[in-house]
Amino acid sequence: MMLPTWLTSSHFVMLGLQLGFVIVHSGGAAVRPWAEKYIGSRLYRVLFAVVSLPFAAILIIYFFNHRYDGLRLWQLGGIPGVQELVWVLSAISFLFLYPATFNLLEIAAIQKPSVHLYETGIIRITRHPQMVGQVIWCFAHTLWLGTSFTLVTSIGLVLHHLFGVWHGDRRLLHRYGEAFAQVRQRTSVIPFAAILDGRQSIKWQEFLRPAYLGVAIFVLLLWWSHPLLLTATSRVRL
Repeated sequence: MMLPTWLTSSHFVMLGLQLGFVIVHSGGAAVRPWAEKYIGSRLYRVLFAVVSLPFAAILIIYFFNHRYDGLRLWQLGGIPGVQELVWVLSAISFLFLYPATFNLLEIAAIQKPSVHLYETGIIRITRHPQMVGQVIWCFAHTLWLGTSFTLVTSIGLVLHHLFGVWHGDRRLLHRYGEAFAQVRQRTSVIPFAAILDGRQSIKWQEFLRPAYLGVAIFVLLLWWSHPLLLTATSRVRL
């Protein structure tokens, strides 16, 4: 059976890279309790980062270099306001992605890393902010680029993070038991669902953290450096 000419090999390479990242990232998270018994939490995190970060960099570079591959499904770039909408949605996605998943004090070289149960800030809106942020990012970039390659990439990323919702809850329940079960009852995966049904309420003072200022600075730097980033990645043959 002949595949359509627009279905380039890059579509399948991206899916393969994403599957490999899932195995490395989620598999690494699954074996963390076992591994830490033998090598310690600090060394484990260093090894986890050494493997995960280069893999993530390869995924990003490959996406940038092949984002226009395949079939052009739609082309909305010329419509007034679309570019601004994409940037606003991207900024919002980082508000979900960044503060909940990166704590400068828990970099392995600075402070002993640990796992915590959080029920404040962005967690009041959704228990899995990284998944929500990734969905928003994928929607924005698929809307802007409109190619089959971008759509396939976005579907893979969203499926990965949906798996992460199940996998993350499973690991936290195993580790914390009833304590996490109570957190799960008081929070929601769907954004704002726990707030709308009265299980949670937003406390704005919890968002007055340096991490959110860092997100704002990061988005501005990304906006400024975006053309440079695309030029730099295009020089890497992937």
